[in-house]
Amino acid sequence: MAHHQILIVGGGAGGLTVASQLKRARPGLEIAILEPSADHYYQPGWTLVGGGVFTLEQTRRDEAALIPEGVRWIRAAAAGFDPVAGTVACTDGETLHYDVLVVATGIKLCWDRIKGLPEALGSGGVTSNYSKDLVDYTWKTIQGFTGGNAIFTFPDTPIKCAGAPQKIMYLADDVFKRSAAVAAATRVIFATATPGIFGIPAFAEPLRQVVARRGIEPRYLHTLKEVRAASKEAVFAVKDGDTVREEVLPYGMLHVTPPMAAPDVVATSPLAVDGPGGWVEVDKFTTQHVRHPNVFSLGDVSSLPNSKTAAAVRGQAPVLVANLLAHLDGQPLAARYDGYACCPLITGYGRVIMAEFNYEGQPVPSFPLDPTKERWSMWVVKKDVLPCLYWNRMLKGFDHERRFMPGVTP
Repeated sequence: MAHHQILIVGGGAGGLTVASQLKRARPGLEIAILEPSADHYYQPGWTLVGGGVFTLEQTRRDEAALIPEGVRWIRAAAAGFDPVAGTVACTDGETLHYDVLVVATGIKLCWDRIKGLPEALGSGGVTSNYSKDLVDYTWKTIQGFTGGNAIFTFPDTPIKCAGAPQKIMYLADDVFKRSAAVAAATRVIFATATPGIFGIPAFAEPLRQVVARRGIEPRYLHTLKEVRAASKEAVFAVKDGDTVREEVLPYGMLHVTPPMAAPDVVATSPLAVDGPGGWVEVDKFTTQHVRHPNVFSLGDVSSLPNSKTAAAVRGQAPVLVANLLAHLDGQPLAARYDGYACCPLITGYGRVIMAEFNYEGQPVPSFPLDPTKERWSMWVVKKDVLPCLYWNRMLKGFDHERRFMPGVTP
């Protein structure tokens, strides 16, 4: 049985960032990453692929080029967790033993929870920017749209990048309005299972203004339950007080954000919370597992109760690394995660609200500017700066850049 001092399950944004920061802190650590994929995608860029700004290839890198020097890459996935024995079973038949485990597997997209959706995707105007296989079709659909209902959905589960379902909606609306005939024949509808447009009040208000200005119809407490591709109808369960009713809307375009959950291998393991989602159950401040002290988790698969974004990983990773090292040293876990997350809310081509906030829902901007305003400068940050920082600083283990900004508290 192979043994590793630190075993990281998942070679995405969370796993690579933690591995790089650990190596920077202590080069002598023995670390392995368990990750089956040969490709690594900058998923925050997929909105811009769906909006015709990026190509999909611009968001891809070879995973091999991103593994930190001195870290072993194991090309397999986890097939089971035994935290009592301190082992992970792999899909290649190997069993790995660890001193400390970091779980960063990412999230599962549950397409099949919506009746008719898997069969409908990729044709007839049904698409989703949450799949690399569909982002090009999103752009094709937007460009070819001639009128009718353009519906953008948000499910009744936690999702990665909670702003993404409406970001693509604003870009699509811009494209539709380039043609007076298309604009006149189009209704843009945001059908969300949530009771409001965004969970952070400071940023919800400007988004309500954006929707009103554009003439977009928000429909709250609407959960997509079925796609009838043959008749081009979307079926929603609508909460109305203590009752739930069915509402059927015809569509010309349907952009679906699927329900999401932890991967089955996590959700069925002793690491999971006892409840919906199956997330790895960790302390919200330390990122340490609540029952198994030599297990840590971050990113989309963790139970950390904030936005599941790459920027959140940027805030979580230094805390996890500091506390993991403290655990190895037999010291108290002193580092605390404050819930920092960031969602660059694209409100149209050339406009972004840079929403940064903490557990308390308080804005924590990285720039000495009013963060609730739409800005061209933040569009440039989203389009040009953040991808560069992701590849060249975040994945390489460097600190958040806010510490270099004048007038901003690190």
